[in-house]
Amino acid sequence: MKSVEFSSPPKTWMIYGANGYTGELIAREAVKRGLKPVLAGRNQKKIQELAQELQLEAKVFDLANTDEAARHIQGNNLVMHCAGPFSATSKLMIEACLKAKAHYLDITGEITVFEQTHSYDRLAKQADVVLCSGVGFDVIPTDCVAAALKKALPDATHLSLGFDSETKLSPGTAKTNIEGLANGGKIRKDGKIISVPLAHHVKKIDFGNGAKTAMTIPWGDVSTAFYTTGIPNIEVLIPASSAMVWGAKSANCFRPLLKLSSVQKIIKTYLGKTVQGPDEQVRDQLPTFVWGEARNAKGEVKTARVRTANTYSLTITGALAVIEYLMIHQPDGGAYTPAKLIGADLVSQLPESTAIQIS
Repeated sequence: MKSVEFSSPPKTWMIYGANGYTGELIAREAVKRGLKPVLAGRNQKKIQELAQELQLEAKVFDLANTDEAARHIQGNNLVMHCAGPFSATSKLMIEACLKAKAHYLDITGEITVFEQTHSYDRLAKQADVVLCSGVGFDVIPTDCVAAALKKALPDATHLSLGFDSETKLSPGTAKTNIEGLANGGKIRKDGKIISVPLAHHVKKIDFGNGAKTAMTIPWGDVSTAFYTTGIPNIEVLIPASSAMVWGAKSANCFRPLLKLSSVQKIIKTYLGKTVQGPDEQVRDQLPTFVWGEARNAKGEVKTARVRTANTYSLTITGALAVIEYLMIHQPDGGAYTPAKLIGADLVSQLPESTAIQIS
């Protein structure tokens, strides 16, 4: 999607958590497009250094007091929330945005956060504020595939989604995945999100890059695809080697240990010191293959595939596409998914994305 040319002065907006891996990438790309977001976060030194380098306004505040946070947000049209773990920060930021009458976007992939965002739908409608979680790789491509499959097979009862990516994780995503392992697997069955063992379902899938063994994971679409399509049975899968499947199944035995806050703290501290997100050269060399399959009660099946940019590159361009959309459009307030807000063709408008192919 091309950047927007504003005929009048652009509305102001904020990136909260701008000093994090993804927040900084979004900030840098925004400046390249001629946009001037306010950079915000808790780390005064890092926020101010980045703001000075990019010649942007900086604000330093935490989210402990939502009234105080709302005062800092006041005057901004929207907040691009990039400060995870979102399980700890999104509720506070949503409430601050509602008070400040600012649209709320985030890049989460956490099922509990998506469900939480949609629980604020009524309040968002009253405040005429848009709430849209998952405006990055989590979950733009899979959400658009889900919407396209719903259109192709309107009476679908079962939906499977997945993606094939070799991208290394950023520190924030790695920490979020540790929380996910502790909570076990998740699928949607008969309209309800239920817990299942890790690697609950294993099967062969051609994501668009050759057939591979794949296993179910507790991915955000278990939540969001239901709001986008209304399909009551949903699962998400990724490619997995035999060792990965064995490891996931074995981890089911250790989940009670992983739930301990002391264990979580040790692992997250280690990840924060050792994990680094991919640089631009690596990102450019690793496209992502996204797949989906819808099935109805008659046994009819529709399959969709799309190739996209690297997961982090798509998060940058996807987030900015949604931001630019909200700068020039005025949708009704409420909780949205990316495809519900903009449409199933959103992913195909992003750099390096193909059109969604349905067969």
